[in-house]
Amino acid sequence: MIENLKWRYATKKFDTEKKVSASDIAILKEAINLTPTSYGLQPYKVLDIQNTELREKLKAVSLGQPQVTDASHLFVFVANDDMTSGHIDAFIELTAITQQIDSEGLKGYGDFMKSVFGSKATQENHNWAARQAYIALGTLVNVAAEMGLDVSSMEGFDPAQYDEILGLKGTGYSSVVIAAIGYRSATDEAQFRAKVRKPISEMFQTI
Repeated sequence: MIENLKWRYATKKFDTEKKVSASDIAILKEAINLTPTSYGLQPYKVLDIQNTELREKLKAVSLGQPQVTDASHLFVFVANDDMTSGHIDAFIELTAITQQIDSEGLKGYGDFMKSVFGSKATQENHNWAARQAYIALGTLVNVAAEMGLDVSSMEGFDPAQYDEILGLKGTGYSSVVIAAIGYRSATDEAQFRAKVRKPISEMFQTI
């Protein structure tokens, strides 16, 4: 596993002729879906952008970065704008159905979550949801490395423009981070650079 993490890097140039198989993409999607989230709420979803015209429009508001259009797949992580009672109720219902238990037995847990999120401002709840989405992004990056797939996780884009292009306004979701997935180009010089990381002794402190 460590060797795979050493192998991976933020790919700058993708091989436009190589496509990730549908079965491999399905594995990545399942891995993202299995990512742990606070309370188990999964306050985000992932848009799999396959429309080439859309990807060209997104590239224009992503500092012109070629990964947006050249990678095999483009995932856009969008987080909940807020955490409402409706979100909590839907989660409680799903839990009851999945675990085959009476939802009444979960009412206390649901009320607790409603009190937690209800006491926070909308922007604070969105920021929390965005952080949960980043955990899922980490899962994607690590699982992709295990599979020999390249990922470029990117924040260099205009979220408001993404929301406009993808029709997110009014849906309760906003763009937070994107991931280009595919295979590195043999001509991508970034893959040959030494990975720069702090020494373990500096990164960790035993207290």
